[in-house]
This record gives sequence, C-alpha cells and structure tokens, in this order.
Amino acid sequence: MGTPLGDFIHAKRDSIRPEDLGLAPHGRRRAPGLRRTELADRAGISVEYLTRLEQGRDRNPSRSVLDSVSDGLGLDPAERRHLSYLAKVTGGACSGRRQIEPVPRAVRPTLRAALSLLEPGVAMVTNRLGDVLGYTSGFAAVMSDSGLLETEAPNLTRFVFVDPRARRTFVDWDHVADEQAFNLWLAPSLEHFEWLRAELAPMGGPAFTSRLDQHLPPPRRQLRTTHPDVAAELHWDREVLETSDAEQQVVVFLPADESTADAVARLRSTHGRSALRAV
Repeated sequence: MGTPLGDFIHAKRDSIRPEDLGLAPHGRRRAPGLRRTELADRAGISVEYLTRLEQGRDRNPSRSVLDSVSDGLGLDPAERRHLSYLAKVTGGACSGRRQIEPVPRAVRPTLRAALSLLEPGVAMVTNRLGDVLGYTSGFAAVMSDSGLLETEAPNLTRFVFVDPRARRTFVDWDHVADEQAFNLWLAPSLEHFEWLRAELAPMGGPAFTSRLDQHLPPPRRQLRTTHPDVAAELHWDREVLETSDAEQQVVVFLPADESTADAVARLRSTHGRSALRAV
C-alpha cells in the first residue's frame, strides 16, 4: 500500500522529461519520466531504498534524504514545501517535531562593550546560525542597501541562500555560501541545526542542501563585497574573535587596501550616522 509521500515521488518522477534535467534519452522507454535508477543516482540513494519510499515500505525518511530527493527531482520551493508536508502526513522524520527553545539573541554586556570599542570600524556580533546580533555603524554603512539589515532579526545564512541580492553583495558568493553552511555544523544544538535546515531547504534549494554534507572547513580567504554607491570592489581581511562559550563571536572586517578604506570613510559619511546597534 502506498503513502502520500511515496505516491508524490512516483508521480513526480513519471512527469519529468529526462532531457529537461540534461539526461540522455537512452532510446525507447517503457514508461515516461525518469527511471528509478536515474533518480536514485541524482539523489545519491540506492534504488532499493527509493523503491521502498515509493511503495510506502519506508515511512521515515530523514531530512537529508528528503532534501536529496527534492534535489534529484528538481523541485521548486512550493513543491519542496509540499514534500515536507507529505512527509509529516506519512509519519516521517518531519512529523511531531517538538518545539525547541530559540537561540538567545541578546548580546552579552561584555561583548557589547567590546563591540563599542571597535567603533567606527566594521564589525558584527553573530552566532553559528548566522544571526546578526549586533553591529557597528561602520558595518551598517557597508551593508546599507544590501538587504541584509532590512529585517528585525537579520540572519546572514538566510540572506545568503534566500535573498537574490546576496549574489550581488558577495563577489565570491559560492565561498561565502560554503562558509555559512559549514557553520551550521557548529550550531548550539542538533535541534537548532535541523530547525534552520528545515526552514531554508525549500527556499534555498540545491544551492543550500548540496552544501550540508561538506565536513571540511572552507579555507579562509579575503572577502570581496560590492556597494551600489562604490564603483570598485571592497576587499576585506577578517578576524573572528571567539568567546568563552563559543555561542557568540565578534567578526571584524579590516579594509585590505587603501581604496577600500577610502570607500568605507565615504560610506560612513552618508550611511553610517547611526551608532552601535544590538538587534
């Protein structure tokens, strides 16, 4: 007997033209759509396991399996959300998830004092989930018009994978994406990691989910950003100041060349009049 989740995967597989995913036709097919072997290969799972999912003999796929199948089928955000809903209906790993306590967003007084000493430089307080918890007026100036600070609770990870403006802001977007995805492994708890993963997977798609199995830290390199009021790229060296409990950290952005330092001074004169802010 099938399940809503298995029936959806099977129906979606049958509806896909292999050539739309860049696959060779391989001659005549007995059935339309993707073969199980093709989907299993794209999703990185075994054909046997995919068969069990489609036939309803496995009702408990992990979040990583759901993400991989979504990637293999090329689902759009709405279809990914629907797949997660069907997993709940079926009784899979997404069902019955207990409410978890949110990560504290308050910046500790000592960290806030340290951040104030960095004024008027470019610095922020963040955590491993990417929450921007506080920042200097210099950071506000450099990130003005990027979209990152438009929300009441800005989150760098969400911005990188969901907001299309991030690809314009970060010249080396792929490397920044690698860094943010890897940082999730160092989240306060597995529950918080899974919570943010479940939120971002439907919206971020393969650009997000394909990075979640990377266990080697990305190499540290110079950061390059843009700003609509500055013609040239901004080049940054970064220093990450870890704290005693490792839950919050201060990231300092140091201009790597004279042109960047000059650009920051100009940006602060027009955008950076506000003082230190704790979100």
